Formats: sequence, structure tokens, C-alpha cells
Amino acid sequence: MSENRKADGLQALGAKTRYRMDYAPEVLETFENKHPENDYWVQFNCPEFTSLCPITGQPDFAEIRISYVPAEKMVESKSLKLYLFSFRNHGDFHEDCVNVIMKDLVKLMAPKYIEVTGYFTPRGGISIYPYANYGRPGTEFEQLARHRFMNHGMNR
Repeated sequence: MSENRKADGLQALGAKTRYRMDYAPEVLETFENKHPENDYWVQFNCPEFTSLCPITGQPDFAEIRISYVPAEKMVESKSLKLYLFSFRNHGDFHEDCVNVIMKDLVKLMAPKYIEVTGYFTPRGGISIYPYANYGRPGTEFEQLARHRFMNHGMNR
């Protein structure tokens, strides 16, 4: 299996796991979407996301949810896990983490649509849930992004 994955150009899958100690977008890998003509959702939940407060250096904990409609490329899940783990010693505010994750995935995959939400655990009695989304410009997915953004949190 490992040889097969190497032939597909994937480096992380099937290889010994090497964890990065700081923000590492270069670990992200993609593979070909075998159904680019179909619109469908892919969702990832990372319930053990951690980063550091850029001011105090204290750890912040969150569940990161990523949902996207793929185009030609899809993110490989092990590389995504390693990428999200690379935030462990990275200092950024919650809102920055969510926006950076979304922008890195847009740059990597050029999806039709993507949204990223961070459900950060309370610190000082306040929970923060930043949300960012993107829809491919000039398509129905740009309209979807606007609609979902304008209606975000309406069902709470």
C-alpha cells in the first residue's frame, strides 16, 4: 500500500509520522477528486486542536470543523491532521487560526466552497467560535458563501 500511495504523489500516508513543532502548511497534500462533476460535501472534525495564545503563551483548545465542496483536488486526511497538529506550538488568536486554515486550504485545493469553524473552549469565562468561508468567485458557490455567511448562527 505504501508504494501505491508514493506513486500517487502522497508522502505522509503510509509513512512514519513526523510531527512538526510549528506552523507547517507545506505538509498539506492533495489527491485527485475522482468525481469533480458531482457537488458533494466533505467534512473533517478535529476535536483536539491546540494552539497558543500569542500574548500569554497559554494553550488554547478547540474543535475545528472543516466542510468543503471539492473541485479537482481534495486534501489528504493524514496531511491535514499533521498540518492542524503544527499549530500546537504556534501563537495566534482564535480568529487568525480559523482564517489561516481556510486560506491555506483554498490555496491548496481551490475548492468550489469551503467553511471553517473553530469551537474554542472557554478562557476567562468566554467561548469564541470564529467562522470563515469562501465560495469560488463567479459561481453559484460564491452566492452560497454569501448566503451561509449572512445566515451563520441563525439556528442557535
